[in-house]
Amino acid sequence: MLCISSETADTCFNLAADEYFLKNSCQNYLMLSVNNTSAVIGKHQVAHMETNTEFVHKNNIPVFRRISGGGAVFHDTGNINYSFILNSEPGHQVDFFKYTLPVMNFLISMGVNAKFEGKNNLRTEGVKISGNAEYIYRNRVLHHGTLLFDANLEMLRGSIRNDISRYETRAVRSNPFPVGNIRECCPQIDNTGEFRSKMLQWFLDNYPGAEITGVSRTEAEKINDLADEKYRTWEWNYGYGPEYRFTNTFNYKDTATSCSLFVKDGLIRECEMKGPSELQAAARLLCGCRHTVNDISELFVNRSLKLREFDIFNLF
Repeated sequence: MLCISSETADTCFNLAADEYFLKNSCQNYLMLSVNNTSAVIGKHQVAHMETNTEFVHKNNIPVFRRISGGGAVFHDTGNINYSFILNSEPGHQVDFFKYTLPVMNFLISMGVNAKFEGKNNLRTEGVKISGNAEYIYRNRVLHHGTLLFDANLEMLRGSIRNDISRYETRAVRSNPFPVGNIRECCPQIDNTGEFRSKMLQWFLDNYPGAEITGVSRTEAEKINDLADEKYRTWEWNYGYGPEYRFTNTFNYKDTATSCSLFVKDGLIRECEMKGPSELQAAARLLCGCRHTVNDISELFVNRSLKLREFDIFNLF
């Protein structure tokens, strides 16, 4: 097994690296990475439904989509991501326990009372410390997960949406669970970098034939191209998601009103707002607009709509 410790904290590059090595190599890999602050949703999720749009917008937290299924997770420099990219036999590819077992054994060696619980989680002392997802490509499997070592849990809780009652969709939904940091169980470890180094060394010591490798310049260029073409695009991160209907009730100029949006391919296909005439005019303009804060804000400015008391986050 070739072991890569990613030298970049670019979330899109590391997501693209998972896909690149899965589809363009027959080698077995373990990749460890630490990403900049971001929210990462599963392939079949709705970005706005899974993340708190107002919070991530105001805190400049980007939202990205990965190729595997499962629920939304939070990344920052206190979180370690691990990816197993392996050859596998058909019919035995989806096995969350099998691929989380070595991670669990590493954690136990560090004094963490880690347990596999539910479908795809690692927990300790009643809190979730790791979420996992898988993607199958031909005779290869990508199993990747998070390890909350010293993540900003306040930012995590703010970024991931809990109340999804405004959304109707067939999209995959996250399964929120109380989270905690591994660092509380490992006082002997000073920082995330040291923890990642110890994790890498554990795999080198316990997997015969495991060796450290790097990403070549050619591989890095191709991975970055994939990141540009896919993982850094609105079309993938927002437009790819399943269709959904959004409804909300709110006050506008001290009057109760409501809105209903139908969104497909990330575009508002239908929009209805009840209330004053300026809201009804805004609703007509929104059809065909991307369902994003920036696009809607820009549309309202360009059309000189005077919605002084309107909170744009009522549309998310």
